[in-house]
Amino acid sequence: MTQPTAYSGRPRTPAPGTAASPEMTIARLRSHARRMCWPALVVIAAAGAVGFFTGNLPEPFQDWMLWSAAGVVVVLLAVVPYLRWLSRTYTITTKRVIARSGLFSRDRTDLAHSRGYTIGERRGPLQRLWGTGTLTLSNGVDTPIRLVDIASVRLVHEALADQIEVGQILAHRDSHGVPLVRGRG
Repeated sequence: MTQPTAYSGRPRTPAPGTAASPEMTIARLRSHARRMCWPALVVIAAAGAVGFFTGNLPEPFQDWMLWSAAGVVVVLLAVVPYLRWLSRTYTITTKRVIARSGLFSRDRTDLAHSRGYTIGERRGPLQRLWGTGTLTLSNGVDTPIRLVDIASVRLVHEALADQIEVGQILAHRDSHGVPLVRGRG
């Protein structure tokens, strides 16, 4: 039997009866980077304020007070939001969707394509402007996975729908024990 053909860019489907296909990564996603606009403005404003007020403060204040206040502001309003944004990732593989989040304690949620799930898409006015959206993946049993404010939401939605279909076909075929078909000869 010949190997099933696949569209370009899509992993090949294994022939019936062969060993299970390896799990391959399709995409790794984060929320859209526009969330970092305000932290970037905080860093710029803090740098401008420190540059302007260094050496120009009234007598009871010292420059080290200005620098330490600016450091606290930058850490709280720029560094912490950046680390929170950086720590939240979504990975789509050929077998499942993995959502990871957390700075100090990591939370991980998996949802297998073979079990099937519904995909809900929500796009607000700003999200439509930026081409982003929020996908909610729910199988009715586990807690839903929310892929918040991801770029190219329509493309991700289509990729997930394709993976659900392929995953369910492979799970059904493997559960029925389709024997390996050998060529004649």
